[in-house]
Amino acid sequence: MRVLVLGGTTEARALYGLLEQAGARFAVTVSLAGATRAPVLPRLAVRIGGFGGVDGLYDWLLAHLVDAVIDATHPFAVRMSGNAVQACTRAGVALLRVERPGWTPVEGDHWIRVASMQAAARALGTTPRRVLLTVGRKDLLPFHHAGAHDWLLRSVDRPDASLLPPGARVLQARGPFDVAAEEALLRDERIDVIVTKNSGGTATHAKLVAARALGLPVIMVDRPAVAPAPTVADAEEAMAWLERLYTHDSSTRREV
Repeated sequence: MRVLVLGGTTEARALYGLLEQAGARFAVTVSLAGATRAPVLPRLAVRIGGFGGVDGLYDWLLAHLVDAVIDATHPFAVRMSGNAVQACTRAGVALLRVERPGWTPVEGDHWIRVASMQAAARALGTTPRRVLLTVGRKDLLPFHHAGAHDWLLRSVDRPDASLLPPGARVLQARGPFDVAAEEALLRDERIDVIVTKNSGGTATHAKLVAARALGLPVIMVDRPAVAPAPTVADAEEAMAWLERLYTHDSSTRREV
């Protein structure tokens, strides 16, 4: 069975491991957007870069005789997920999305929920604050004119200087992070507020626990709407879906 995995997330990496163990039943290509400069690569065929929109992905699916696509991209990768829905529908290819559950506030949290990066920038107000900004390096422009804040940006890769808010300092780090280290960071940097997006998962959840312990507010950007598709929550469920699809296709070929 020829499988295309769109990914790079924690769930995608877990799925790579399961597919590596599955052996020759699945011929897998992993597609990475190329947003991370030093991605963690699986022991599977890898392509890096975009497809060229819906038409490009559709052509690629047909040219490579793809039987199934698993969309394990980031919950905020709305365009790629939408392209996958359209291209798979046109090509008649089975599609499954792996979408980790979002975070939800609990007692003691002080979340300010907003719908966009622009709203997050406005929610900071004009009084200077010490801000831990963890929204990724592609969503920084709305914060350029958000006020004279002291910015600490945490990112896997260092953004281009032109994208940084004025005076921003950059902390390059890749999760997972633990609560004790996150509390120490917030204390040492005297952070007043965290700005993040509702990515979900465990790799970066510790900052929310630390913020709760220290009584810090969190400006939380809600997930955008995405084109509907069959969805599971983790790699194990995605692998079970592939196994069922493989068994069904094998049975159909034997009957023919």
